[in-house]
Amino acid sequence: MKSIIRKCFYMATFILSAVSIHPASIDLSIAASLKEVVTELSNDFANMKPAVSFKRNTGAPGALATQIENGAPCDIFFSANADWADYLMKKKLADAGSISVLAFNELVFVGKSGLKVNGLNDVVTLKKIAIGSPKSVPAGEYAMEAFTKADLVGRLKYKLVMAKDVRECLMYAERGEVDGAFVYRTDAAIASRNVKILFIVPQRLYRRITYTMTLTGSGAGKKEAADFYRFMHSAHAKKVLVKYGFAVK
Repeated sequence: MKSIIRKCFYMATFILSAVSIHPASIDLSIAASLKEVVTELSNDFANMKPAVSFKRNTGAPGALATQIENGAPCDIFFSANADWADYLMKKKLADAGSISVLAFNELVFVGKSGLKVNGLNDVVTLKKIAIGSPKSVPAGEYAMEAFTKADLVGRLKYKLVMAKDVRECLMYAERGEVDGAFVYRTDAAIASRNVKILFIVPQRLYRRITYTMTLTGSGAGKKEAADFYRFMHSAHAKKVLVKYGFAVK
C-alpha cells in the first residue's frame, strides 16, 4: 500500500512540475483602446490560474486582423467594432459562434484646454486634426461617419492627419502636433493634463461604438483560451471594464 501511495505521490508531483514548466500560453490580439483593461483582466486570470500565461499584441483592429490572416498566432481577437471579427469569420479564421459584444464607448474630441471648440462645426476652423486611419482603425471610421452625416467631409478633407491607431491620435494631440484629435472617451480619461475633452460627438452621427471579442480557430480548440473568453464576460470583468470608463449595457 505504501509503495502504491508513494508512486501516486511521485506521479502527481511530476505532473504538477510539468504544468509549471510548460504553462499554457494564450495569444491575444487587442484593439489599442482596450490595452489597459485587457492587460489587467488577463493578469487577474493568470493569478487565479498560474499554469496560464499570456502573449499580448496591441494595435489597430484592421492591422491585427491582417496579421492573423498572414499567420500571426492569436487565440482571442478584440476589436472596437464587429467588422473585423466578421472579416476573420469570412476568411474562416474566427469561430463564428463566439463573436460577442464586450462593451461600448463614445467618440470625443480632445485638445488643449484653451482651444475654443465646442462642436463639430468649430473643428473646421482648425488646421490639423488627428483621426485613426479609417481603413484599419474603427475610431477613424466612426469619425468619418460623423463627418459625413454632418456634411463636413469636404471642409475637413485636407486637415486630417491619419494615425495608425487611436492611441497615436491621442499622442499627436498631447504633443501639440495637431490642434486636436478624435478618440474614445476611455482614451481621453488616461490622457495627460496637456489635453482634455472639448466635446462629445453626438451619438446620432455615428454607429454606437461596440467592442467585440471572438475566439479564433486555434482559440476555439484551446481549453484555456475558452476559459478566459468566458471570464471576460464575468461580473468581475464587467466591473473592471466600468472602472476604465466602458459601458457594458
